[in-house]
Amino acid sequence: MPLAPRAHAYYDVAGRPAAPSCDPWRRVPPLSALLRMALAAAPPVTRADATPAPTAAASRLALPTVTALFFAWGFLTSLNDILVPHLRGVFALSYAQAALVQFTFFGAYFVTALPWGRVVTRVGYQRGIVLGLAVAGVGALLFYPAAGLLSYGLFLTALFVLASGITLLQVAANPYVAVLGPPEAASSRLALTQAFNSLGTTLAPLVGGLLIFTAALGTAATYAQRLATARTVQGPYVGLAVALFALAGVMAAARLPRLAIENDDPASDAGAAGSVWRVRHLVLGAVGIFVYVGAEVCIGSFLINFLGEARIAGYPAAQAAHYVAYYWGGAMVGRFIGSALLQRFSPRWLLAVFAAVAGALTLTAVLATGHVAMWALLSVGLFNSIMFPTIFALAIEGLGHRTGQGSSVLVTAIVGGALLPLAYGALADRIGLQPAFLLPALCYIYIVYYGLRGSRHALAAA
Repeated sequence: MPLAPRAHAYYDVAGRPAAPSCDPWRRVPPLSALLRMALAAAPPVTRADATPAPTAAASRLALPTVTALFFAWGFLTSLNDILVPHLRGVFALSYAQAALVQFTFFGAYFVTALPWGRVVTRVGYQRGIVLGLAVAGVGALLFYPAAGLLSYGLFLTALFVLASGITLLQVAANPYVAVLGPPEAASSRLALTQAFNSLGTTLAPLVGGLLIFTAALGTAATYAQRLATARTVQGPYVGLAVALFALAGVMAAARLPRLAIENDDPASDAGAAGSVWRVRHLVLGAVGIFVYVGAEVCIGSFLINFLGEARIAGYPAAQAAHYVAYYWGGAMVGRFIGSALLQRFSPRWLLAVFAAVAGALTLTAVLATGHVAMWALLSVGLFNSIMFPTIFALAIEGLGHRTGQGSSVLVTAIVGGALLPLAYGALADRIGLQPAFLLPALCYIYIVYYGLRGSRHALAAA
């Protein structure tokens, strides 16, 4: 059931008390709108520094340019699902060693988000975007020597640099889009940009499967064979570097509106005193973000290997890569469906239902065989769709002017995408790839708990 209105129980994104008609749960923003709130790492400027709102014409011209960024980092992030099995074959890695790809990628987000926020404060949104694209381009270029030298360590270094650039893009671009036009239209702008991000995550496995995968390497493959296979990433990643540098040039030359975000209103609110780490539903929400991102990345990273298992589908890597697009495409479709459902039903209840279904599907993938197990795991993406925005919004509910601090706590929890795949890989090496999916199933059980119990607090309706 939707939350019942109560005095001062609702706040806008700046932390100011809002009327019950502004109840965020009656019009829950899409994934992107809530993800952008996580980017408090880009500190606000003072009201004295705020610039006038851009004209409608300026916003219309700027939005398509910035939207290209969302597609780019969605594409680059999802391409990791191709790199994991590819590099595992080239370097004959264990599952735990192969999981270092995601550990490095999401670890960079954890390490660099706050420093990049300070950079954006100094140079502004547009220059921050240009710098992020340039850094990501350098990371993509490093794939060329990494493949030529057949060095897994250099591949991981290239990934860290690439991910650092993507992190800066998110820190700079997300809040920029949020204020690029009338506040009442922010949700629709962010829904559009997030749709292009999802399009990137859906297309990357298809493109990567065509350009990167070659014949599978056996354990007796020679150095020359491994080198030739490793070099298949050189062309695609050099092409990506060129595209990133070109996009940086476009962004540098673009006459984008200069925008600033106002400081949060320091109005009093529930729990205003003390550290945000003492806010129970926030801390439990951070755990929810941790396990959600970890579960999602675990499944996406090892899906190709799972579909290659003889008792599942026995697909070669290049063929299995096409099915990864169904996993991420399901998340894209689910975002639109979930956005409509969240306007009609309690977000706590809906989160619990989606997590329970995702957990049941993951457990089915563990216990079943053949196409039943295959499609069960692929379908998890559809139910992952609403989890991040719903957990995030529930976790910052009632924080008022401390919403920014709470958002920073939740940002750090994204490191689950680095740590849990590593734990999954170690578990898969011990008990097998299929049984190891019990780990993400357990993650979904926790999310059920958070939806039903852990997210409740003094301002939440019973």
